[in-house]
Amino acid sequence: MTVNPYQTLQAPNGAPIKMWTQGVPVEDAAREQLLQTAQLPFIFRHLAVMPDVHLGKGSTIGSVIPSVGAVIPAAVGVDIGCGMMAARTTLSAADLPDQLGGLRGAIEAAVPHGRSSPRSGRDKGAWQRPPAGVDAAWARLLPGFDAIAAKYPKLAKTNNHLHLGTLGTGNHFVEVCLDEADRVWFMLHSGSRGVGNAIGNLFIELAQADMRRHIANLPHRELAYFEEGSSHFNDYVEAVGWAQDYARQNRQLMMRHVVDAARGVIAKPFDAEVEAVNCHHNYVQRETHFGRDVLVTRKGAVAAHKGQLGIIPGSMGAKSFIVRGLGNKEAFCSCSHGAGRAMSRTEAKRRFDLEDQRRATAHVECRKDADVIDEIPMAYKDIDAVMAAQSSLVEVVHTLRQVVCVKG
Repeated sequence: MTVNPYQTLQAPNGAPIKMWTQGVPVEDAAREQLLQTAQLPFIFRHLAVMPDVHLGKGSTIGSVIPSVGAVIPAAVGVDIGCGMMAARTTLSAADLPDQLGGLRGAIEAAVPHGRSSPRSGRDKGAWQRPPAGVDAAWARLLPGFDAIAAKYPKLAKTNNHLHLGTLGTGNHFVEVCLDEADRVWFMLHSGSRGVGNAIGNLFIELAQADMRRHIANLPHRELAYFEEGSSHFNDYVEAVGWAQDYARQNRQLMMRHVVDAARGVIAKPFDAEVEAVNCHHNYVQRETHFGRDVLVTRKGAVAAHKGQLGIIPGSMGAKSFIVRGLGNKEAFCSCSHGAGRAMSRTEAKRRFDLEDQRRATAHVECRKDADVIDEIPMAYKDIDAVMAAQSSLVEVVHTLRQVVCVKG
């Protein structure tokens, strides 16, 4: 007998919810949020839920929301185009320095990361003087940005140029990893930084303002949406597409700087991007599914069309995976974007201490201080259980383990 790889949850007066979560815990609050989203009238066929699902702002992280004739800005979120990039090098583990602190330090010096208080006068997470490559990339992005800012002038004052090629904070990271054959990979996680955050928040507010008369009828105010054909719908699609392009270029620039930094520390000459993947996991785009042209919002989910490569990172100190999509139509050709949080950042800081953090990351050259306790591996779901739950969505191509991790 064939076992169904997903479970189905039915929303009252709403679309079905198909959940690839067997063997993985799902919090009640996330289930309730899924039921709210499924009640929207424009959901196409069903919601697809990935095994890393957990409570999010607007809608659950780890969900795939197909829609016809409408888009929900809060479902895409404020880190528009957030995603992963990984590149295999021609190095092996034996080529790395015996002490990895110098490599970590070189990467930290090459990629602005973290954030300083505005009162300090400078943001350590932004460039003071951008490199020429960043300036050139910004020049390519500028015409599209100017067109958006002409309609929404407050966006002109956002942190945009100086954030291009920078990491950010929270769960964003740069890692040096080894695969199953001890080959060296560089991997990083970031998105559209300050400008994407501003675009996301602006259009979430506009959607709520546009629906002021009807917002009481929504399952939740964060599910305010734009109907296709409205001016704000068209402007949002334009702005979100630009922010996704910014995010992709942001990762490409960082990867270039990480490789250059490593070349200053590692004695052996090497090539990078022997095998490279650059994929979003917070975004919306038009796709064809079940014969219909639909908008697919992946909030904490990765495209996994047949043969398409993707990246599923584990938590800080756990393994990660390069995967190949199986093109599962019921999941709208998607997979999880990571392990998924098992608890909030506040709960992680309450439950664990510095000694727990040091033990959990003993094998990784990384920060081991109070400011990263919320990223402790135990705050995330078991990545092996997450991968087992989505075996019908992707196949594993490479298994990576971290040896260096840079956090914002």
